[in-house]
Amino acid sequence: MRHGKYPFIVGFLAAPVAIYVTFVIAPYAQAFYVAMTSWRGVDANPSFVGLQNFERLLQDDVFWTALRHHGVLLLAMPLITIVLALFFAFMLNVGGGGRGGAMTGVWGSKFYRVVFFFPQILAVVIVAVIFGRVYAPDESGLLNATLGAVGLEPLLFMADPGIALWCVIAVLVWQAVGFYVVLFSAGMASIPKDIYEAATIDGANRVNMFFRVTLPLLWDTLQVAWVYLGIAAFDAFALVWVLSVDRGGPDRATTVLGVEIYRNAFEYSQFGYASAMGVALFFLTITFAALTLRVSRRETIEL
Repeated sequence: MRHGKYPFIVGFLAAPVAIYVTFVIAPYAQAFYVAMTSWRGVDANPSFVGLQNFERLLQDDVFWTALRHHGVLLLAMPLITIVLALFFAFMLNVGGGGRGGAMTGVWGSKFYRVVFFFPQILAVVIVAVIFGRVYAPDESGLLNATLGAVGLEPLLFMADPGIALWCVIAVLVWQAVGFYVVLFSAGMASIPKDIYEAATIDGANRVNMFFRVTLPLLWDTLQVAWVYLGIAAFDAFALVWVLSVDRGGPDRATTVLGVEIYRNAFEYSQFGYASAMGVALFFLTITFAALTLRVSRRETIEL
């Protein structure tokens, strides 16, 4: 059996590894090569320019603008999403207090789980179209109709450079929070109810119970959630492309790297430069994930 173990493992892994190399590793390697050329999408033999595309990135104001927007997204979107999801998950699982000797969620918690998760079944483009009507600059938009009903002037939500990016963040949070409510609910369900009941007997209120029991025992789940949300913040291409004014506007107030990669590749035919942006985005994402996992590392609490 021992002599036949390794051929079996190699044979079992050969197909998936070959598929992964072909469809994941090879395109990455090709993108790295294209990033060091002046390829315009139709050149049979593009010129090799070395690191010139990356030097151009460092001098590109649009690139730095998009990078700043990703910085705002990285700070705001994960933080707001995790805070809301933790609050809702806590209320749905143990927020109802002790009933019949057991900890329960608020009344109607099963129905609320379905409502919170509903945005997850919608495609990003559909969400963008829906919020395009919500943010409509006249009274046909839901928000401006509400403002008009209370006597306030309509706002140019997506046309105002000062608030457009925050409107995008609000949509990202709205779409993401339901998934993390379910994720954190699953994590809370794995916490023995005896711990909550013991904390209640000791006189702990909901605030103390959350910070002293729930949060420490959910730390690993929070770590994963922050990484996933950070990666989502580095994406945001589809939502910005469909929802924003002039695809990243107004005046590039909502642009992100994905939008600029698409624009440089398919509008300006600068595939080499677009690939350089893609390579930069790749390393930014990997660096963020590695730093987050490193900084948030802590000892596992055994139950």
